[in-house]
Amino acid sequence: MRKLGLFLLSCALVAPAPAAWDKIRPSCADPQSAAADNAVPGPRRVPARVLPVPGDVSLQLQALIRAPYPPNVLAPPPSTKEEWAALDRRFDSEWSKTLAALRKSLKVGVEPTTIAGVKAYLVTPADLPANNRNRLLLHIHGGGYVAGGGEAATSEAIMMAGIGHYRVISVDYRLPPEAPFPAALDDVLAVWDSLAQTVKPQNMAVFGASAGGGLALAMVLRAKDEGLPLPAAVAASTPWSDLNKVGDSYYANEYVDNTLVTWDGWLSAAAQLYANGRDLKHPYLSPVYGDFKNFPPTILTAGTRDLFLSNAVRVHRKMRRAGVVADLNVYEGMSHAQYAGPDMPESREIFEDITRFFDGRLGR
Repeated sequence: MRKLGLFLLSCALVAPAPAAWDKIRPSCADPQSAAADNAVPGPRRVPARVLPVPGDVSLQLQALIRAPYPPNVLAPPPSTKEEWAALDRRFDSEWSKTLAALRKSLKVGVEPTTIAGVKAYLVTPADLPANNRNRLLLHIHGGGYVAGGGEAATSEAIMMAGIGHYRVISVDYRLPPEAPFPAALDDVLAVWDSLAQTVKPQNMAVFGASAGGGLALAMVLRAKDEGLPLPAAVAASTPWSDLNKVGDSYYANEYVDNTLVTWDGWLSAAAQLYANGRDLKHPYLSPVYGDFKNFPPTILTAGTRDLFLSNAVRVHRKMRRAGVVADLNVYEGMSHAQYAGPDMPESREIFEDITRFFDGRLGR
């Protein structure tokens, strides 16, 4: 690993302007050696390479692509309750920084509430159009199933409320180590079941990103299994739909994604902590293994550098094979859930796409 890092650094130190990238490629990747390494069938062996920042994405996204890895992401994963709590506090601190400005910018109010005994937040836009007054969205936050609780996890709900002009319920589900699987799923399903008794299910949709996207898929699979009403639509953005290291992008985008970086480390530890000894291929843990027949119309979102790109792709293909209406939007250069706020064109576009998808399927 040290030699690989030094090799990449040596290429980076001589990196020219983007227009000249093609000229340095032979010095960083010898075609003859690459051909020899792949002369027989087997795993693909690739040379160390430098990935330029795409020039055809917004300046805001370019800045995110250039950013270094998050602090401590490659440190040994937590192993005690205290260390997991410290990780959750780091998430909370980081995610809370922009909440007040985000609420003000998008003219959105956030109020704590309790539904079916579960903590939640009611997120309401100042501008609620007439055609959305009988509609409601259920939001499930991300955080690797182990972090992101409390008001800090409402940023995606605020974006959806402010850009899509919907009322949103954001579920503050329980987290491990104190409450491993199936606590989070139980909480989300309890809130959904309660809401479906007061709001027409055909007027509601469910959405979330990362672990929230995985929970959204798992919740609908379980609701379907239990004969409960289903939402009119689902948005699962870069869903953690396979807790195992299964999928091409877990390898192809390893150390390319500058948000998650690698499955090995805190992500794999989080998967084991959340699963609490259960088989990671259980559909309620890894919904890609579920039965998607009669699943609601779904929109999936990911990025070309996303470690979870294959999670979205595999779910999309499985849905299509089951006859489900499913869209897949993949954004150039974007790492995992790299939605930097409404001022980044790609972020606004993501929520506008979801809004259009929902608007065409929700009742009034």
